[in-house]
Amino acid sequence: MVAPLKVGLAGLGTVGAAVVDLIGRERAALAVRCGRAIEIVAVTARQKAKKRPIDVKKLKWARDPLALATDPDIDVFVELIGGAGDPAKSAIEAALAAGKSVVTANKALLAKHGLALAALAEKHHVALNFEAAVGGAIPVVKTLREGLAGNAFVRISGILNGTCNYILTRMEREKLSFADCLADAQQLGYAEADPSFDVEGHDTAQKLAILASLAFGIKVNERAVFVEGISSIAPEDLEAADDLGYRVKLLGVAVRTDKGIEQRVHPTMVPKDTAIAQVMGVTNAVSIDAEGFAPITLVGPGAGGHATASAVVADIGDVARGVRTAPFGRPSAKLTVSKQAPMQRHEGGYYIRLAAVDRPGTFAAIARLLADEKISLESIMQRHRGARPHGGDDPKSPDAPAPVILITYATSEDAVRRALKAIRKQGVIADDPQVIRIEKN
Repeated sequence: MVAPLKVGLAGLGTVGAAVVDLIGRERAALAVRCGRAIEIVAVTARQKAKKRPIDVKKLKWARDPLALATDPDIDVFVELIGGAGDPAKSAIEAALAAGKSVVTANKALLAKHGLALAALAEKHHVALNFEAAVGGAIPVVKTLREGLAGNAFVRISGILNGTCNYILTRMEREKLSFADCLADAQQLGYAEADPSFDVEGHDTAQKLAILASLAFGIKVNERAVFVEGISSIAPEDLEAADDLGYRVKLLGVAVRTDKGIEQRVHPTMVPKDTAIAQVMGVTNAVSIDAEGFAPITLVGPGAGGHATASAVVADIGDVARGVRTAPFGRPSAKLTVSKQAPMQRHEGGYYIRLAAVDRPGTFAAIARLLADEKISLESIMQRHRGARPHGGDDPKSPDAPAPVILITYATSEDAVRRALKAIRKQGVIADDPQVIRIEKN
């Protein structure tokens, strides 16, 4: 008879409590599926006496994560503390060095120290599993690392942050401002008190760096990701997108180019008839484009206790089965340093919203400066007049700036930046332009 797999769990917040609950409820099924029982035998958290929705009285309580990680009575260490440094980092290192497999949901730690931790896991012949770090319940890590191991990847893209998707969904459906939607998201618990990490795109960037490593065999490098958030998106942008047949999403995109691996996070206009455009609210989605077949899109809950716990328990189940693969799909020594494809070389269509000064020659000047950079326009839309962004003219005044929307054919990022810099210097627009990239698939 195979001995039970003994689990030590650090962190009893929403996800940790859900993991304890799920293993307790599915104990018999897990034993059958994994070939051995799974038992949580020890836990630790910041506050032992805190009221929780689970009963931990029968479990051994470790004094801190490091003590738990080195406890000889556990086989696998589950880290649900979070944070890019200690105590999570030192505890995981100690567990791996002690020959214990590790399961973590810590995207920040993996984005910063994933390569070193993978090398340590390989050295001690143990597993480092992190399905829950990206996409919640969506099995995207296993899909890239194992399910599609025989395929060459071209492009990975997706909605990787539920907070941003929730805000953009509310803004579009209810014609609300970014600030109003953010306040609601905070009240509902979808956004933190300091939401900048989510809404400025950094959470998505960490997740994208992990996916890019799995897909393209490169070292995890969050600094290689170009990042823009959604705080500049206005209701008029979403209204214009709708009129043009698009929807705005914050996408993380990693794509193989002849200049290197391009990694970028930014608001993106996607056609409304694509699968990614249908993903609303706090849901996540990842589209995988590999050679030989049409893209695969995985959609599901990207956050929340039970969704994340599902991924954590699946990883524990793999340890119980004896499944062990290189954490990033290849031995860490085989991961390459990818040449970062510069965003200036990125090519695609662009949505540009300008507050054009209403005087003779304005449109001619804008058209000339775009033509100088060989930027061709697919369409031009003039919207109703609005007030200057920082106050001033009456919105009905003939002197108020005229909102003009330009949709370009495929051009380079560098060309767009140069053209807009020249337009600003010409003094024919009243405020900084709004630029949103367009993805056709």
